[in-house]
Amino acid sequence: MSTAKIRTRYAPSPTGKMHVGNLRSALYEFLIAKHDGGDFMLRIEDTDQERFVEGAIDIIYRTLEKTGLKHDEGPDKDGGYGPYIQSERMKTGIYMKYAKELIDKGEAYYCFCDKERLASLKTEVVDGKEISFYDKHCLGLSKEEIEANLAAGKPFVIRQNIPNEGSTTFTDELYGDITVENSEMDDMILIKSDGYPTYNFANVVDDHTMNITHVVRGNEYLSSSPKYQRLYDAFGWQSPVYVHLPLITDENHKKLSKRSGHSSFEDLIDQGFVTEAVVNYIALLGWSPEDNREIFTLDELIKEFDYHRISKSPAVFDIVKLRWMNGEYIKAMDFDKFYEMAEPYLKQAITKDLDLKKIAAMVKTRIEVFPDICEMVDFFEELPEYDTEMYVHKKMKTDKESSLAVLKDLKGILEAHDDYTNDSLYELLQGYAAEHEYKNGYVLWPVRTAVSGKQMTPAGATEIMEVIGKEETLNRIEKAIQMLG
Repeated sequence: MSTAKIRTRYAPSPTGKMHVGNLRSALYEFLIAKHDGGDFMLRIEDTDQERFVEGAIDIIYRTLEKTGLKHDEGPDKDGGYGPYIQSERMKTGIYMKYAKELIDKGEAYYCFCDKERLASLKTEVVDGKEISFYDKHCLGLSKEEIEANLAAGKPFVIRQNIPNEGSTTFTDELYGDITVENSEMDDMILIKSDGYPTYNFANVVDDHTMNITHVVRGNEYLSSSPKYQRLYDAFGWQSPVYVHLPLITDENHKKLSKRSGHSSFEDLIDQGFVTEAVVNYIALLGWSPEDNREIFTLDELIKEFDYHRISKSPAVFDIVKLRWMNGEYIKAMDFDKFYEMAEPYLKQAITKDLDLKKIAAMVKTRIEVFPDICEMVDFFEELPEYDTEMYVHKKMKTDKESSLAVLKDLKGILEAHDDYTNDSLYELLQGYAAEHEYKNGYVLWPVRTAVSGKQMTPAGATEIMEVIGKEETLNRIEKAIQMLG
C-alpha cells in the first residue's frame, strides 16, 4: 500500500433507517481516517432505484451529524471528487465509459439474453441457496451481431468476463490472503438493462476514481471481493486496503434483525439511549482497545482506534450491556442537559404541580434509559395500589403491627409540624426514633412505604415528603393506617 493520505468512504444506500451494522461501518471508516489525519467521505449509492426510500438521505445526514461523524466531503461538501451521489455520477457517463473499456479489453461483454432464456439456465446450490450461473452464451457473439443488436435497440446488460480456469486472490487486513477458484464465480452484471450500474461495479469505479485507500464493509461482502479484485486487476488499478468487519448478532447468535427492536440507530434513540453511549458501545462491537477500558469519548476513540485489533469473531449486541453503559453516561451528564432530556418523561408521568427538578435529581443516578423514569416516579402523581406485606422487613425488624403503631404515633407529630423541607423532616423522624430507642430504619421504612406505595423508590421517605407536601403526606399516612388497621 502506498503512503498516500488515507481516504475512507461511507457509502450507504438510502433505503430507510440506519442499521447498527451500517453505523458501525461509518464509525470505523471515520476512525481509521481520523486516527491518521485522513479524510472521511460520504457517498450516496442510490443505483438500486427500486429500494430507494423517500427521506432516507435526510436520515443519513441527520445520523452522521448527531453522532459526530463529520464527513470532510460529500454531496454537501465538494472536495473535488464529485458528484457524490451515484445517480448523478451516472449522468456523467462514467460507468458506461469504464464498462466499455473492459469490453475492449475482453474483460466484459454485452449480454442480450431475455428473461425466458435466463430462467432456463441450470442452477446450483451454494451455501444452501439456489443460484444460476450464466453460461457465457453472449460472449461468443460476433462484432457484427453485437452492433446489429445495439442498432435495433435490443435490451442488454454488460457482464464481467470471469475465466473458467485459474483462481483469484485478494488480501484482507483481518482475514489475510483469500483465494477463490474462478469457476466458482458467476459473470456478474456490471451495467443493468436500465443503464444503471450495479452496486458491485459502481463502488469499484467510484472507490478508484475518488482515491479511496481503505474499504471497510461487513464480512458478508467477502464472497464478492474476488470479483471486485478482478475488476481492479482488469483495469490495472491498485486495489485498496480491505477491512471486512465481523457479523453483529443478537443474544441468540442470530443476525441482528428489525424484529430485535434495537437494530437501528433511530430505534435506540427512541428507546431513550444517549447518542454518545450508542456510539461508544457500537465501537466495541468487534473492536477492543489494548486495555480493558470500556468508556470512550469520540476523540478518545480516534486516538486509540487501531483497525488491526478488530476481531474476526461475530460481535454480540448485548442490550443489557448497552443499558449499563447508557446509565454510566447519564450519571456523568451535566444536570441541565439531563433535565432537558428527562423533562418529557417526567411530564408524562406527573401532571401535578410538583418540583420536577428535584424529582429529576433523585432519578439521575438510578436510571439506565430515560423511559425508566416513568415507572420510577409515577407514585408522585398518585399512590399506587399496594400490598401491606411491604411493611414487613426483617432487616429493619418491622412488621404490620409495628408499622401501624409508628404511623399512628407520627401522624399527630407530622400534623403539628409545618416545615416540610427534607432536612427538617429527617431531623424530626430521627428525633422520634432516638426518643423511642428505635433504629432509624424501623421508623423510616414504614413512612417511606406509606408515602410511596413502592418497594423501591429513587429517594428516601423525607425527600419524597418534601416533594409531595404536607397535605398529601398526611393523606397517604392516613390511608396506610386504614389499610394496616
